[in-house]
Amino acid sequence: MIYKFDFLIIGGGVAGMSYALKVANSGKGKVALVCKTTLDETNTSKAQGGIASVTNLKVDNFDKHIEDTMIAGDFISDRKAVEHVVRNAPEAINDLLQWGVNFDKKEDGSFDLHREGGHSEFRILHHADDTGYEIQRGLMAAVKANKNITIFENHYAVEIITQHHLGVEVTRKTPDIECYGAYILNPDTQKIDTFLSRVTLMATGGTGAVYATTSNPNIATGDGIAMVYRAKGTVKDMEFVQFHPTVLYNPTETHPAFLITEALRGYGGILRLPDGEEFMQKYDKRLSLAPRDIVARAIDREMKIHGLNHVCLDVTHKDAEETKRQFPNIYAKCLSIGIDMTRQYIPVCPSAHYMCGGIKVNLNGESSIKRLYAVGECSCTGLHGGNRLASNSLIEAVVYAKSAAEHSIKTIDNYTYNMHVPEWNDEGTMSNEEKVLIAQDEREVGQIMSNYVGIVRSNLRLHRAWKRLDLLYEETEELFKRVKPTRDICELRNMINVGYLITRQAIERKESRGLHYTIDYPKHAYDKK
Repeated sequence: MIYKFDFLIIGGGVAGMSYALKVANSGKGKVALVCKTTLDETNTSKAQGGIASVTNLKVDNFDKHIEDTMIAGDFISDRKAVEHVVRNAPEAINDLLQWGVNFDKKEDGSFDLHREGGHSEFRILHHADDTGYEIQRGLMAAVKANKNITIFENHYAVEIITQHHLGVEVTRKTPDIECYGAYILNPDTQKIDTFLSRVTLMATGGTGAVYATTSNPNIATGDGIAMVYRAKGTVKDMEFVQFHPTVLYNPTETHPAFLITEALRGYGGILRLPDGEEFMQKYDKRLSLAPRDIVARAIDREMKIHGLNHVCLDVTHKDAEETKRQFPNIYAKCLSIGIDMTRQYIPVCPSAHYMCGGIKVNLNGESSIKRLYAVGECSCTGLHGGNRLASNSLIEAVVYAKSAAEHSIKTIDNYTYNMHVPEWNDEGTMSNEEKVLIAQDEREVGQIMSNYVGIVRSNLRLHRAWKRLDLLYEETEELFKRVKPTRDICELRNMINVGYLITRQAIERKESRGLHYTIDYPKHAYDKK
């Protein structure tokens, strides 16, 4: 089956839906929104803490938010990208409000602002402790109500289409690589359909599922990044994997592990060892509200020193009713495993959380491949640098979705459908034995990445990961060539590609910087030698 859409969007989180809503009413044509599972299963919907924007001008300003972002990013953020997001953030908040998203307000009608680690002011808009879900809910309703947007749920993007599929040899040095759409697996027919487009947007989210424990849902297998890399697009800063310092320690839930939002520490939560001893004073003067890379490394070190599988977060000194009111979902979740957070410590540990790198894009959201944009966690705008400042990701997605939409609306008339694209050859079969091997290999990728490419790295660990991933790569590519593609094997391919990119770019960075910490280069990049 061949489909033709003017705008093809792969991914249905805040990035994909914001872009869809911006282009849908432009008069430039039809929009396809392709979702890997259901529209409500995204990284966006799992985001708890909130969305950062300067709104209280009495105490806050753009310069403060810019500086906080640069500091958190370890001074390798692209300042132009930082200014672009920060200065356009209030307008992006207005867009969300117009699309029906609600944020908590005080009695006087002003926003009820939180503060999170690395922020110098209270500037985090939120909806209780399920901000991401509220944003997802509002945007889903708006998208479903728009007659110009066709939603394809449970459709899986296998590859983007370029000159390569027309028989042209494409390398990383090939100029003017173009994207003509994507090959997408149809769940009803189990065949791969051809989606032709004039413009394509990649909004596939993050990569957390390549690690053994993550706050991301299972679907976060880095599909968009892997597809663009295989199409010879530029991928950057993959070594900067943000580990959230605090997910709920619960061995039965690892994909996703339940996130204990940073806002809980902004609220006054204190990190302690299980015996009650505080430890953050040994690592940073900002204590429990230090940036995430510092807190995650501190927790990792304390767990190793004391032989622990978790540390604790303490909010027992706070007013119990206020805690329940501010964090109802976290309270309910803890209670479900027998912990009353108003009277007991919450067991927490670090977990893979956010990819700061990804598909390299400019201020318009354009990738190195023509006609292909990337927005959200799968993109690398330069905003985050070496480490993402808390709650900057959702706002980045909305701001860049608008930039990408405006640019694609202006340029789409320059492009036509490429009608020479061949249909996918889907010969082959898959046995149950092969399915078992795929599941085993996925677990192995998670173990390799967590053991060797985690919070603390070394040359030895990274090269071990490289060798093991290379073996898995060869085995998986051989299997992929002779079986009928399924979501399982496509995800495994993508996970191996992403693991390889993280590992390779970590090996290439001969310094400790931001989220990349290696014992072979323990001195910080700008420490005195």
